[in-house]
Amino acid sequence: MKVIKQSGDIVHFDREKLRNSLQLSGAKSEKIDDILNIIEREIYDGMPTRKIYKMAFQLLKKTSKVHAARYNLKAAVQALGPAGFFFEKYIALLFRTEDFATKTNVILNGKCVSHEIDVMVKKAGAIAMVECKFHSTNDIKSDVKIPMYILSRYNDLRGKTHSVFSQDDTISKCWVITNNRFTSEAIQFGTCSNLKMVSWDFPAKECLKYKIEENGLYPVTCLTTLTQYEKEKLLIREVLLASDLVDNSELLSDIGINHNRIKNIIREASDLCDYVGNNCSIFKD
Repeated sequence: MKVIKQSGDIVHFDREKLRNSLQLSGAKSEKIDDILNIIEREIYDGMPTRKIYKMAFQLLKKTSKVHAARYNLKAAVQALGPAGFFFEKYIALLFRTEDFATKTNVILNGKCVSHEIDVMVKKAGAIAMVECKFHSTNDIKSDVKIPMYILSRYNDLRGKTHSVFSQDDTISKCWVITNNRFTSEAIQFGTCSNLKMVSWDFPAKECLKYKIEENGLYPVTCLTTLTQYEKEKLLIREVLLASDLVDNSELLSDIGINHNRIKNIIREASDLCDYVGNNCSIFKD
């Protein structure tokens, strides 16, 4: 059976690949088998993979909103758009969980020109610039031109003093982070140039997906009990994390959600945090 990927490529349907993605949601083996059997009865030659994904998501949602939310994680991060502004804020939060000081959208003067930097981070006296490459669909990879361009900006900024966290800061590191993937050539060039390259699944124990799961940084966009319109209203208010809602029901009432729905949303957010044993008040004073 052939299916069509978002890129337009035609490939064989891979039952085991789908099983693996469902296992990552935390669903039990018997539930996964049920879902796979249903999908295999419904699948047809030339079916878009996005429809298969949507079907699996809806079937998971019927039995466990938490598993559905985790299965939806990559799409939820892609929903931090459309231009990536909220993705940059989200990446700053990720660094904060690892004890970095952060600033977003900083304009610095280089040797030749000025540059707007997505995120600046500081830890143990070392200051780094972080460039975020956001994509709203799965089919785009960041190629070698991305680290080449960012390296040129980094070279223009380092060696100078800047006013970021203090009046006399120097930049000694550079990160390139994408919510999708890099091409192999981009990784090779970035690594050779001493850039810290992080994508959705690279490097294995430091990739974006691993960091999100490890720290419980589930974005509000992964919650199945919220509508797309409600998610957008929360993002505009810079409510980025599901954990932000757990003890702050007023954030939901402020955007017009009624009491009964608020209880369901809070329950899903709490269950999601409890799933990883995460302290949902991690960003509170």
